[in-house]
Amino acid sequence: MKQRHLGRTGLRVSRIGLGTLTWGRDTGENDAAEQLKAFWEAGGTLVDTADVYADGGAEYLLGRFLDGLVPRGDLVLATKAGSVPDPERRFDCSRRHLLAALDASLERLGTDHVDLWQLHAFDPQTPLEESLEAVDAAVRSGRARYAGVSNYSGWQLAKAATWQLGAAGRTRLASTQMEYSLVQRGVEREVLPAARDLGVGLLPSSPLGRGVLTGKYRHTTPADSRGASARLSGFVAPYLDETARRVVDAVAIAAEGLAATPLQVALAWVRDQPGVAAPVVGARTAAQLAAALSVETLSLPDEICQALDDVSAPVHRYPDQDWSTL
Repeated sequence: MKQRHLGRTGLRVSRIGLGTLTWGRDTGENDAAEQLKAFWEAGGTLVDTADVYADGGAEYLLGRFLDGLVPRGDLVLATKAGSVPDPERRFDCSRRHLLAALDASLERLGTDHVDLWQLHAFDPQTPLEESLEAVDAAVRSGRARYAGVSNYSGWQLAKAATWQLGAAGRTRLASTQMEYSLVQRGVEREVLPAARDLGVGLLPSSPLGRGVLTGKYRHTTPADSRGASARLSGFVAPYLDETARRVVDAVAIAAEGLAATPLQVALAWVRDQPGVAAPVVGARTAAQLAAALSVETLSLPDEICQALDDVSAPVHRYPDQDWSTL
């Protein structure tokens, strides 16, 4: 698999990342092991997790596989901290919580450092400078090699990245992780332009539109899908409207013309967008992951990219267009 630099840093990652959101919950130990080995054998390096995935179970599973199944040194290990299971406070990016969470992640992962440590979301109750000082402390101590953020809006990303660049000894942000796909292009409004200008690499999550862009929901809702799950149907529902249907149909037509699958077309589109470092693909099974990894040999023709852009383009008016023409 080809490698790319993560933002304006020297860190190189595989241009497809492996997500572990379902590990320890919907994906058991055997399937998780098969996924990791197949990913590594395909040349994949970036493995993304978080301390709240399966309440720490995803990190624990991943830690069990390091060295015994896949060499730790072959992976770019990324995790996140800051989300908390507290109905009164969804995020806690205080220095106290972040550094304690990092220590707990390292224990579950069975390693002395992570390659990329990410703030899981913006915490409005903690001064941003406090959160970023915790990031600097983690990097200085060697427990984290690089730092990133996740789910930051454009102004939040710009504030964090410029603060980090404001003095010697601070850690440059390497990445921002945001949902991005043909049915969710909201990051193109502010986040992606900010990331490109500041040298921050984008790690798209849900690059297949929460599974909708695979075409599995075109005619029915498969019984074993997230859309049929009482717990996860609300996660898929926003992308089952008429606007998304037109995009899914266009992806299916493009796939037929290219003798490819809708999954391959949708993933290749987001992978090759300017500013993208590596889409993070989650899968419940090794077979699903293999289907995603098969995109490595596919590059979309310009005319196909243009057609997909046209049908999926979000409507941005004020202030992105000249207000006097509206």
